[in-house]
Amino acid sequence: MNSSSFFGIWLSVPLILSWVTPQVSSSWWYMRAVGSSRVMCDNVPGLVSRQRQLCHRHPEVMRSIGLGVAEWTAECQHQFRQHRWNCHTLDRDHNLFGKVLLRSSREAAFVYAISSAGVVYAITRACSQGELKSCSCDPKKKGTSKDSKGTFDWGGCSDNIDYGIKFARAFVDAKERKGKDARALMNLHNNRAGRKAVKRFLKQECKCHGVSGSCTLRTCWLAMADFRKTGDYLWKKYNGAIQVVMNQDGTGFTVANKRFKKPTKNDLVYFENSPDYCIRDRDAGSLGTAGRVCNLTSRGMDSCEVMCCGRGYDTSRVTRMTKCECKFHWCCAVRCQDCLEVVDVHTCKAPKNPDWVAPT
Repeated sequence: MNSSSFFGIWLSVPLILSWVTPQVSSSWWYMRAVGSSRVMCDNVPGLVSRQRQLCHRHPEVMRSIGLGVAEWTAECQHQFRQHRWNCHTLDRDHNLFGKVLLRSSREAAFVYAISSAGVVYAITRACSQGELKSCSCDPKKKGTSKDSKGTFDWGGCSDNIDYGIKFARAFVDAKERKGKDARALMNLHNNRAGRKAVKRFLKQECKCHGVSGSCTLRTCWLAMADFRKTGDYLWKKYNGAIQVVMNQDGTGFTVANKRFKKPTKNDLVYFENSPDYCIRDRDAGSLGTAGRVCNLTSRGMDSCEVMCCGRGYDTSRVTRMTKCECKFHWCCAVRCQDCLEVVDVHTCKAPKNPDWVAPT
């Protein structure tokens, strides 16, 4: 699927950005900015009819999604912080992540999964916080139940993750279901993997009642874990993503390399190999690594050798303020002094051959 895919639609240039604090060209932010539901839903570009219907019917859910986009974007950038492609966002492109999502790569698979997970997380949290008319706490968590520690009463406000997943599936997948090509199936698969990842870390929390805090009585509820757990899990899935090809009947996938296992519903899948992201190439969605900070002592992806693609690096000496001579004072504070520290910062050199740089 090309630029008409989910992100080509939902991350297109907004019509109004004046109320928006984050400088990201995205209609997600547009949803956050506009008060009138009809104005908002009618002016978000590229929605299919099913998406526009849901937007009109549930404008407050759309705003919750708009608020949540910063969270999953930040998580994507955290996970890729030490890699050549660092989940950068573009201010002046038609798409939040530029053209990188047009390629059916592992990076695109991760972005679809983490964004789908972010939608589930934002909607579920808004339900529990009483911000949405269409949902509240999980209505199924009532009465008495048992676990390994004995009997407990359902109480508090269990996160209604089933509602979050249901709405996210209906809205996010609507565009992909209009297409029948390979990229649509890839997107649907990775969207589902992202939704399942959030539910995977739903945990039971309990409060004890009784004399001196004893647990003769317990009240429990289900709560989502911090979104970082979902991000870490999907990052592992990214590293183990499985390259696939379409079945001959066009209904599913087959592994591209027969030595690898068939992907499960929890795995991320992709079709195309990723570019190396070493040089600036707008067609590939690569900003290159010129000027990126690298780690001289690392042997990982953030090392100067890997990050700079063998081009070498420049070193500059900078002075920065740090906390030092910290002492513990009874009771109970730690007091530190401000000290100046001189450190070497290494940044990747630009390509010497101008022909390497794709025109922009």
